[in-house]
Amino acid sequence: TLRRPIKQVIANPSDIQRFTNEFYRLARSVSGASASDQLISGVGNFEQLLNLGASDQEPDANDAHIVNIVDWLFQYAFQQRASDIHIEPRREQGSVRLRIDGVLHTVYQFPVQVTMAVVSRLKSLGRMNVAEKRKPQDGRVKTKTPNGNEVELRLSTMPTAFGEKLVMRIFDPEVLLKSFDQLGFSGDDLQRWRSMTSQPNGIILVTGPTGSGKTTTLYTTLKQLATEEVNVCTIEDPIEMIEPSFNQMQVQHNIDLTFASGIRALMRQDPDIIMIGEIRDLETAEMAIQAALTGHLVLSTLHTNDAPSAITRLLELGVPYYLLKATLLGVMAQRLVRTLCPHCKAPVEIDADDWNNLTQPWNAPVPKGAQQAVGCLECRDTGYHGRAGVYEIMLLNDEIKPLIMADTDLVRLKNHAYRSGMRSLRLSGAQKISAGQTSIEEILRVTPQSQQK
Repeated sequence: TLRRPIKQVIANPSDIQRFTNEFYRLARSVSGASASDQLISGVGNFEQLLNLGASDQEPDANDAHIVNIVDWLFQYAFQQRASDIHIEPRREQGSVRLRIDGVLHTVYQFPVQVTMAVVSRLKSLGRMNVAEKRKPQDGRVKTKTPNGNEVELRLSTMPTAFGEKLVMRIFDPEVLLKSFDQLGFSGDDLQRWRSMTSQPNGIILVTGPTGSGKTTTLYTTLKQLATEEVNVCTIEDPIEMIEPSFNQMQVQHNIDLTFASGIRALMRQDPDIIMIGEIRDLETAEMAIQAALTGHLVLSTLHTNDAPSAITRLLELGVPYYLLKATLLGVMAQRLVRTLCPHCKAPVEIDADDWNNLTQPWNAPVPKGAQQAVGCLECRDTGYHGRAGVYEIMLLNDEIKPLIMADTDLVRLKNHAYRSGMRSLRLSGAQKISAGQTSIEEILRVTPQSQQK
């Protein structure tokens, strides 16, 4: 006997046949690639690993088995809705991890020599220098999903102790087709956001950590603003998604094309709307303000924990407070939270103390329709499937602007913003908990604690 618990599941026979063929074909490709290059198997010591790239024992990246593995890797990542593919070499074997809904999952492990060949194949596809293994490189690959949609991947390599690590960021063009409702905007949030983006001139900032969906929000907004009557120009580092209705320019530090010099060039292109990838320094901030003062609508991003902190960050960069008061229309902080899997989520009764800790200092009633993550085959036993945004939108109205000074009190600024209708990220998340869209654990995981009102 197996002496193991048996779980009964129902599966479509055609799906079983398809996945069996797919995974056994992959296993045969891995075995075939390993057998075709036994010369370097068993590499274990550090010096051998460091010299591996310079040796003549490089596996053939164009081997049919390696081509099959790379093709499978792409298709499986698209099927699993992955945003990133990580190929990581280790001493004994290499691992493939996919970032799905913001969390990494290990999906396969290759022998060391197969991992090297897969990385070489991908570098070749990305028009990178296959022979150069000592320094980081960047590349791009275009391919198609099983549905026939064209997808672009941005490649990045990094030398590690056991070989080259490669990460591929997948840019899905379908995100540009999403509505604000699909991004996660509620009615009030959407109204406040549109009140800012409908202004003819000024600066609008979107803040949050890397991977919080800032670029997607800006692209979706620009897509809706980019009518035939306006000229939309962007300066990005790098261009993440190609959109025909934008005029997109990429930062190139090797020829001194920075954000600041790029904005200066864009100003002579008769733009109506300018999108700046990120405000990183005083010079870029000053050029953005200059563009806003001369009648342009400027959208950009910052890395701060919440919306009010964007003002103090700009002041710390050296931006004069009176220019912020004159040009800043508003700031939106955002995070991406995983949404509950519709196939397995289950009702849950939320503890009143946990709910009050989440929503303080607001007095929000404990929701009756809350749901919790369970886990099933559809969601890789995580309990979550897909992501949505939670937002904190601060409009710079007549109550907020007088508080912007050279020594702005951040706590006071936040309190006035709350009184003016700004909801914190956690309160925005609490609304999604009440609607049964996500769990309290997920909101606590991704959002910072709210300040006292």
